[in-house]
Amino acid sequence: MKTRDISAEEKVQELFQPDTLLPSQYFDRIRRRASFDGERRLMVAILEDAVDVYRKQVGARDRKRHQLFEDAEAWIESADKSWIFSFENICDVLGIEAAYVRKGLRAWKARAGGERGQVVAFRTDDREDDVDRDEAAELA
Repeated sequence: MKTRDISAEEKVQELFQPDTLLPSQYFDRIRRRASFDGERRLMVAILEDAVDVYRKQVGARDRKRHQLFEDAEAWIESADKSWIFSFENICDVLGIEAAYVRKGLRAWKARAGGERGQVVAFRTDDREDDVDRDEAAELA
């Protein structure tokens, strides 16, 4: 096999030649990028749904809604990474700390007091508790 010696001048010329890209190569790259974005959006939707079900059904009284809660809780608490859409993998792909989300949801569940059917309001500020107590004292 004969090798061709490339001079320094030819190497420099190759650097400044335009790269040729076929339309099919361009659209393949765009399609791949768009599908990745779609996969990421799907992962966000799965995570949002699970957290929403967890929060809404934490105190469910009927069997169906309670089963929804248990399914969401089992998925969130699972450390399994063998499935692409597992809680751990979705959190990893989205750059979310799984342990942090679990801790917040466990605190949410604890606020429900373990009583089924109790609606738990999400509070971002502890001062709201003081306002509610003051309003209750005024009404009494």
